[in-house]
Amino acid sequence: MALDPSLPVLVVDDYKTMIRIIRNLLKQLGFANVDEASDGTAALNMMREKDYGLIISDWNMEPMTGYELLREVRADDRLSRTPFIMVTAESKTDNVIAAKKAGVNNYIVKPFNAATLKSKIDAIFGDAS
Repeated sequence: MALDPSLPVLVVDDYKTMIRIIRNLLKQLGFANVDEASDGTAALNMMREKDYGLIISDWNMEPMTGYELLREVRADDRLSRTPFIMVTAESKTDNVIAAKKAGVNNYIVKPFNAATLKSKIDAIFGDAS
C-alpha cells in the first residue's frame, strides 16, 4: 500500500525549533498536512478531536512525556492503532526497550535527516517504491 502524503501527521515536541525541523523534513518528503503540539497532554486532546495517520513525538517533555503519551495512546481503543515514532536525543537501550514494550512503531535518535525519517516511516507503512 502506497503511503498517502496527505496523511495527517502530528508532531509533538516542547522545543519549537525541533518542531520546525521535523515539519521541514516532512515537507521534503511530501507531507503537507502537519499539525503540532507542545506536550503530550495537548497532543492527546488533539488526537481525540482529529484522526492522525502518524504521530512523531519527542520523548522528553513536561508535563506529559512522549513515553507517557505513547502509553495513553496504546491504552485508548480508538487511538491504539495510530502509528507512533518516538524521537529522542538519548539512545539508552533501556528507553528503546521500554518504548518497544509500550508499542512504539519506530524510534529515531537525534540528530537525524530526511532520509532517516523516510526510512523509519517506510518501515512502518511498507516501502512503496
